[in-house]
Amino acid sequence: MATPQDPKPSTRRAFLRRAGTVAAGASLASIATRAYAATDNTVRLALVGCGGRGTGAVMDAATCGGGPVKLFAMADLFDHRLKGSLNRLKRPLKDKADVPPERQFLGFDAHKKAIDTLRPGDVVLLTTHAAFRPMMFEYAVSKGVNVFMEKSFATDAPATRRLLAAADESEKRNLKVGCGFMWRHSPARQEVIRRIHDGAIGDVHTLRIYRVHGPVHCPPLPKNTHELTFQIQRATCFNWVSSGFFIDWHCHNVDVACWAKGSWPVSAQAFGGRCYKAAGNNFDHYTIEYTFADGAKLFAFSRHMQGCWGTYADYAHGSKGSATIMTNLGQPKPRIYKSQQMTKDNLVWDFGRNDTNPYHVEWKVLLDAIRNDKPHNEARRAGEANMAAIMGRTAAHTGQYVTWDQVAKSNFQYVKDIDHMTLDTEAPIHPGPDGIYPCPEPGKTKEL
Repeated sequence: MATPQDPKPSTRRAFLRRAGTVAAGASLASIATRAYAATDNTVRLALVGCGGRGTGAVMDAATCGGGPVKLFAMADLFDHRLKGSLNRLKRPLKDKADVPPERQFLGFDAHKKAIDTLRPGDVVLLTTHAAFRPMMFEYAVSKGVNVFMEKSFATDAPATRRLLAAADESEKRNLKVGCGFMWRHSPARQEVIRRIHDGAIGDVHTLRIYRVHGPVHCPPLPKNTHELTFQIQRATCFNWVSSGFFIDWHCHNVDVACWAKGSWPVSAQAFGGRCYKAAGNNFDHYTIEYTFADGAKLFAFSRHMQGCWGTYADYAHGSKGSATIMTNLGQPKPRIYKSQQMTKDNLVWDFGRNDTNPYHVEWKVLLDAIRNDKPHNEARRAGEANMAAIMGRTAAHTGQYVTWDQVAKSNFQYVKDIDHMTLDTEAPIHPGPDGIYPCPEPGKTKEL
């Protein structure tokens, strides 16, 4: 894994190029892709993880204008989720959703069965929770299958290293891998960050990212309820399943801020806690100070409480001015100012139009790369952004000053053998006598 001390120049092109590097020459995988594309232009999709993200990703693939696709297989732990997803997709997609019972798979090994139905040139959508992402990505790569995988990507450092090792192999096989950081495909964000890299605000010294809104509610474990199932179905509330909501939700913003800076941070210190007990085993607020190699800072704010000021926004400050990268999820409306005062009289540039749907653009790019055998692999960048987010979460949970090298080498794991988990496996965490799940205790908790 490339470290923040990598001596390569941290220009925008170098930063993005490192994420998309593929092995030179025509590999067997690329030959198979070209042969497949020549005989059948329909890309088959296998959906692994039939929740809202996965269902939405299939719709994006089918409606983005990137050429014909067909939903061919589905996999999930729970039958009602698979059936519900298929029913929601059948009406709008019609014959593009062709998943008979023999291609509907359930269980912890269902991803293998779904992936095994695909041909070279097809795509598996890995949209389960982060606990299972590295294992499933690894299997898809071993089978030579192209991948679209949603964020977040891993729950701890060993799992992230596993994902990065699979990323290495996917590059060697010339597989096409798209990741759920759709903002990288937002023309509005691309333009403002291009201008930042070209010096529009001078040397970037401070970045601020915010995701602050209402709470995540986790009800008490009902009596006679299967605890592992309960936790998996409320994944955002449990760090071992989803990586916790700081990473699962805020990793987008961490990635964009590091994109704007052109490098990954080298250290982090943080504060966090829980004011409301019904948050699973998460904190309900995080404030993280990241430091880059040149001393620049990234401040990440994540709070989920009722009755508080809320926003969802990203900002950059430099020696000559400042920039709004995003002020709204749907329409980011980026702007550049000639001072630190982000007022109308200091405005020097704004995007001036609506952004293109980045969920569609990311799929068009992936499908075009598959059909025309173009280099396209976002897995490494996804893994490194995930590691940066883990560094911040670790600093908050432990109360320690944490470096990139420390977290990258950490052997802390939430689940040591995710590959062999079954519904008979004991849940990794249990509520206390009061029915409340314990959250981390800074100064006591060990996550390194």
